Amino acid sequence: MKYSFLLALGVLLLSGCIQAQEAAPSVEEVTVDADLGASREASRTDAEAVLREEEAISPDTLSVAQQREMHKNAQNYTFQTEVNRMMKLIINSLYRNKEIFLRELISNGSDALDKIRLLSLTQREVLDVNPDLSVRIKAEPDKRLLHIIDSGVGMTKNDLITNLGTIAKSGTADFLSKMQDVEKGGAQEMNDMIGQFGVGFYSAFLVADKVTVVSKHADDDQHVWESDANSFSVALDPRGNTLKRGTHITLHMKEEAADYLQPDTIRALVKKYSQFINFPIHLWASRTETVEEPVDQDADAADDADEDAKVESEDKADTKKTEKTIWDWEIMNDNKPIWTRKPAEVLDDEYTQFYKSLTKDTAAPLAKAHFVAEGEVTFRALLFVPRVQPAESFNRYGTKTDHIKLYVRRVFITDEFNDLMPNYLAFIQGIVDSDDLPLNVSRETLQQHKLIKIIKKKLVRKALDMLKKIPDDEYEHFWKEYSTNIKLGVMEDPSNRSRLAKLLRFHSSRGSDMTFLSDYVSRMKQGQSHIYYIAGASRAEVERSPFAERLVRAGYEVLYLTEAVDEYCLSSLPEYDGKKFQNIAKEIFDLDEDDRQKEQLEAYKKEFEPLTKWLGDKLSAWITRAQVSRRLARSPAALAATAFGWTGNMERLAMSNAHQKADDAQRRHHLTQKKTLEINPRHPVVRELLRRVRDDPDDPLALDAARTMHRTAALRSGYMLQEGQAGEFADQVDDMLQRALGLAPSAALEDDDLEPEAAADDHELDAEDDAHEEL
Repeated sequence: MKYSFLLALGVLLLSGCIQAQEAAPSVEEVTVDADLGASREASRTDAEAVLREEEAISPDTLSVAQQREMHKNAQNYTFQTEVNRMMKLIINSLYRNKEIFLRELISNGSDALDKIRLLSLTQREVLDVNPDLSVRIKAEPDKRLLHIIDSGVGMTKNDLITNLGTIAKSGTADFLSKMQDVEKGGAQEMNDMIGQFGVGFYSAFLVADKVTVVSKHADDDQHVWESDANSFSVALDPRGNTLKRGTHITLHMKEEAADYLQPDTIRALVKKYSQFINFPIHLWASRTETVEEPVDQDADAADDADEDAKVESEDKADTKKTEKTIWDWEIMNDNKPIWTRKPAEVLDDEYTQFYKSLTKDTAAPLAKAHFVAEGEVTFRALLFVPRVQPAESFNRYGTKTDHIKLYVRRVFITDEFNDLMPNYLAFIQGIVDSDDLPLNVSRETLQQHKLIKIIKKKLVRKALDMLKKIPDDEYEHFWKEYSTNIKLGVMEDPSNRSRLAKLLRFHSSRGSDMTFLSDYVSRMKQGQSHIYYIAGASRAEVERSPFAERLVRAGYEVLYLTEAVDEYCLSSLPEYDGKKFQNIAKEIFDLDEDDRQKEQLEAYKKEFEPLTKWLGDKLSAWITRAQVSRRLARSPAALAATAFGWTGNMERLAMSNAHQKADDAQRRHHLTQKKTLEINPRHPVVRELLRRVRDDPDDPLALDAARTMHRTAALRSGYMLQEGQAGEFADQVDDMLQRALGLAPSAALEDDDLEPEAAADDHELDAEDDAHEEL
């Protein structure tokens, strides 16, 4: 027995040595088979890549027998009639943009991940089975399949039936109702969940004919849910608990939705809608890498070389670079939401880079505001002012804008929400992210518009604060780009009028620099109760306005409004800092005067009463009355608008404004509205008219002079002469020129030498015609 054992042992040892010798190749064998080895290594690498791909996601690995078993044991359900009706509404009408299906499914995966993360706060063992928390996406274009997998909390069989079998059943809402006793630290985590699971899920049918959901919950086995949008089935997964934990959704894509299977399309959609999700989103994708490989050795050359040369060749084998396709998980949302960080922790360069990526602008923003608003609704916002306003801004004024992007818990909702910013602030770009906004059946329409109004109110005020804080050296540039927007805001936004007024700047009689209203008020004369302004087409025009003559000479500052919208703007602003605005081109005019000046005015009124009455009678077709002026210094007369009438500047704007021409009745009313003629009692022309009227009220020269004075006053005051007046006025000026040059009014024109030649030409033409007739 002993010898038999030793004999057997010897045989085994001998056999092992023989096998070892057979397994160990000689140097010659290694050299000769180098190309074969390299080929096998390449094949092994490719096989490993394929295996990794298969192991990465293996959704449809059910064998034929397993499929039969699953279908045999499946429980089939039919959607109720009203649910079917709702399904058709969702698929055909509810979502205007089919691409949001991926946003919805990723959001649902984020919900599930939030749930398991929240559970792990009190039950750390729930992550033991799979500590990874992520969303993974894989496309199979050849099979027209798209897979979205999350390692979240998963669903039980009952969850699949309840949450996916009923429209508008919110798994998140149920989950939150069960978690009311979670400790305070976890409450904030709950607020970060995105609701409406089971609603957005059905957007999958926008692009898929059939949807398969495999899910594994810690409290149940893995089950498979399938639906073609008409009915659904639920069955135990015959493969077992392959997911460990989470949900795997497979979309059997429609033919027309094949573009959503392309990696570039998937990347673009994730970047657009979900790049700021809290969890990593991976895409199974290929990339090309350059690697070094040994150069194949020539077998014939190896036979001729000696053994040492062969060994040296083996040790110093040449290599070559080749390109290989590598399959791996590519992360698509590595950008941390910058607005979720504390402003003190964000560098200016980070803000600039984020702004450029958000807006595709090449220049840094002019201003920014980063804040958290709390109260009835909580939201984070990051707002920017572009350095240059787009050229087409006012052509699109009041239309849809896409400058403010609305997020809910880092999920992009829309950039077509006009209610977030008023029209005059449409140039502001940025992000608004709210944790409190509830969504209805499509995420595209918000349920509670009251919250949006609150957000808008806070956004506008924060935006105006941002504009107010623009440094002086940058504000001039801002005003050049956006002054019209601010003035339109004064007209359109009564609730923020006082805030907007602090941003206004105008030219003034003080100097060449523009001034804020606050600076004007600080320079007002003691006892001055009005802010004086005059509007015109240019600074040169308003500087020569007769209405500003005496005010400027007396040391009062007058604002010069030279932009088309300026006068409309200040007409909408009743006062600033307790000081009322006074358009000095209007009939109602209050000037702070001392007793001596008031006595002088009364004396002038009495002295010139014959002339004012005479002018009111002779020019009654064009003026309401004539009166002695308190504001004229150099000019003999001016035309002042009534309290509610148009000034010359407003009248000119109305005539040139295309949309005003539609209201011809209103235009005719204002254009034919009579004005008040103010005369300067110190001007020699006015005093001469008074003398002539006293001597002879029917003096024809006095009447001509009065008409001329009225028309020059109209032009000087910014008004246009009415139809027929221009030609008559020109004739009057010509007559005055003749008299001024000492010519008689009846001086005749010289004879036109061209007339006889023209007559001769006509005679020659008649002669030629007669000759042709004779021929």
